[in-house]
Amino acid sequence: MKLKTSASAAKIPRHPAFRTLAAALLVALASPLVAQGPISSQSEALSDRGVGNAANQGGSVKGDTWVAPPASLQKLLDEGGVPETLDILRVLQRQSQRVAARAEQSTVSVQIGPAQGCGVIVTGSGFVLTAAHVAMRPGKPAVLTLADGRTVTAVTRGMNRHVDAGLMKIDAGQNNGKPWPHATLGKSEDLRSGMWCIATGHPGGYDSERGMVTRVGRILDVREDSLDTDCALIGGDSGGPLFDLAGRLIAVHSRIGNDVADNLHVPIDHFGESWDRMSRGESWGYLPGFKPVLGVKGNGTTQANVKVVYPGSPAAEAGVEEGDVVERFGDVPISDFESLKNAVADTMPGERVKVWLRREGSLVQVVIEIGRANE
Repeated sequence: MKLKTSASAAKIPRHPAFRTLAAALLVALASPLVAQGPISSQSEALSDRGVGNAANQGGSVKGDTWVAPPASLQKLLDEGGVPETLDILRVLQRQSQRVAARAEQSTVSVQIGPAQGCGVIVTGSGFVLTAAHVAMRPGKPAVLTLADGRTVTAVTRGMNRHVDAGLMKIDAGQNNGKPWPHATLGKSEDLRSGMWCIATGHPGGYDSERGMVTRVGRILDVREDSLDTDCALIGGDSGGPLFDLAGRLIAVHSRIGNDVADNLHVPIDHFGESWDRMSRGESWGYLPGFKPVLGVKGNGTTQANVKVVYPGSPAAEAGVEEGDVVERFGDVPISDFESLKNAVADTMPGERVKVWLRREGSLVQVVIEIGRANE
């Protein structure tokens, strides 16, 4: 999949006048639903995740977030731009409110250990899309908080870290046999700069008094591996959903750019392309500039022997010594040096990991903060 912008869909300039207009529109759109507080069997999954749904083709639409847009909004939905009249602005406000109300049921807060992020349920069977850096690695237990405050357990599946796409699955037997409320999936190929979008999430974690936070904005730029929007996101929004004006899921929040109104999102098509591998629990790739580094060199086919500890590396600062044998890396048993490399690859820079070492017959524990490669 390649996402391209045409000359007629050029990147929106970050001009002060546009910022003022955007701010005015967001104030006009604000309401209890739009801005509610301060500014993570395969055949079944493939069939009910809704990829290729008929939302644009006149057929039945899968998912619960689809809201048929009024005719007066069709141009803004398809092409973007600025509402030409106050009446159109009001219609845009009401449509955003309807989408937000439906999106709330499928937008979840995600807790994995001490880390917090967001996700969006995309199938009745409980598959959840999130960011790879939120999901961390396959097989991690997660706690999801639903719109009504109820918590359910889930397990991370796979990650395509090249684009920051992650997948989780809610554990079975937690919804009284009913399907989970889930988002209607859109597609990435027709997106262009200037289109309106609706971002939801639980920044800072679930707050029962505040509820889900919704932000309305526009797509600033469309690239092959990411969308750039001016929806104001902050820490903890990562992994949450981005919808179009019809309530179709078009992307998942990835990371904040130069400021809170300059954010990157993973286009939805990447999740479809990576679905088979992620649902099998595979993880691969690195975000540019986010390759994890431990700082050791070693060997061993029956154990992980540390032969070299590079000065100034995360391993050196944590107290790893030459001659140590790594026996456990976090919650991963280490059987050889290759398994150690794989375990490091499944972490994110900045993550603090407990590592157990065999040193002169004794077991030693150190805590290593994973570094970032200079690429």
